[in-house]
Amino acid sequence: MSDRVVLETRGESGTRAVAGRLARELRGGERIGLSGELGAGKTCFVRGLAEGLGIPPERVRSPSFPILLPYDGGRLPLYHIDLFRLQEADAEVLGLREILYGDGVCAVEWFDRLSEPMEDFLELSLTFVGSETRRLVAVRHGLGYHAAMAALQELAR
Repeated sequence: MSDRVVLETRGESGTRAVAGRLARELRGGERIGLSGELGAGKTCFVRGLAEGLGIPPERVRSPSFPILLPYDGGRLPLYHIDLFRLQEADAEVLGLREILYGDGVCAVEWFDRLSEPMEDFLELSLTFVGSETRRLVAVRHGLGYHAAMAALQELAR
């Protein structure tokens, strides 16, 4: 099992489809760290996660101002965290530790701004490789995420 998978998606529908497939492998307690320049598709990816968890994707919006937006009503709760506006974020001070290490799925945009690195998480980096194409690089950190990585490897073929 590889600790790294690279694949490409076309348009928003392609990015959402990859995230939806990944969501089917999630069991709760997962942390997904999202990185990529503005507009690369991080929030779009979270919409796909929501859809795959049974949460209406149109409810998902960028949480840049409130930092945290919770979504329930699906198979698992989804927590969308965006740390873009912060230089450094202390999970304890922001009250995020319980959410990050709880039973839901946490998607954290700009996760590298956490003052204390996340433990055992799936890192997803999105970059532009054309006007409609995005390269998604998934890296597994820690012991979990075997099924998630297998699903992404299947899509990469």
